[in-house]
Amino acid sequence: MRVDVADQVATLRIDRPQALGALTARMWAALPGILDRLARDPNTAVLVLTGTGGVFSAGADLHDLRRHYATPGSADAFHAANAAAERALATFPKPTIALVSGVCVGGGCQLAVACDLCFADPTARFGITPARFGIVYDAESTHRLVRRVGPAAAKYLLYSAELVDAAHALRIGLVDQVWDQDQAPRRAYAFARTVAGRSQLTVRAAKDLIDAPGPDPARSLAWERESRSCADVPEAIAAFAERRAPRFTWDGPSPVVPAHAHPAADDG
Repeated sequence: MRVDVADQVATLRIDRPQALGALTARMWAALPGILDRLARDPNTAVLVLTGTGGVFSAGADLHDLRRHYATPGSADAFHAANAAAERALATFPKPTIALVSGVCVGGGCQLAVACDLCFADPTARFGITPARFGIVYDAESTHRLVRRVGPAAAKYLLYSAELVDAAHALRIGLVDQVWDQDQAPRRAYAFARTVAGRSQLTVRAAKDLIDAPGPDPARSLAWERESRSCADVPEAIAAFAERRAPRFTWDGPSPVVPAHAHPAADDG
């Protein structure tokens, strides 16, 4: 996993092109720490997760998977690390974008689904493949998938374990935009920089409220009060009157307890 930051956009790159971006247990275990550092980095406003060498990720490294499935206990530990990594990405407090080229399968697809948005080029192929191995997709991952694509499309993907192309993924909502291969990185990063230039108070509040389990008036009120007491609104009004770009300054912390502070019931 490799990290670069430029123009307030952090790129987290799955950097194993020789193995089609296959994810090892060590990579899963490293993700929460990497994400925690980026969450606290004042130079990071948006995170882009992508691959290398024309692939996103082929999923779990099968040699690694075979070793961890040697006993039920080691398999449990392996899946606990996967779940912790996926949850850390899903609850990352800043906007996240998956930029997909080539294969995006198994654990790779889990990570893409855990991002707020997913952009792809026409070479992208998506698959959720536990049915090929007799593995049960955990509850959090399943419901995250259902929330993104709906029950019927989630069943199609999970029952069949078949790969779908970028056009199919766009149609069911697994992908939000598909751009030509030579345009996708440029347009994805242009979008990320646009988001980084908006009021981070508004962006972070929108993410928090959308990702909440349901309507929460107290949570919403906390964000609204934060907006009334920070400098972003008067700065935006002044910038509009002066015909210039606003210089937003809000940089947290969140006025509410983040969702990831409450461990899931099935953490074990």
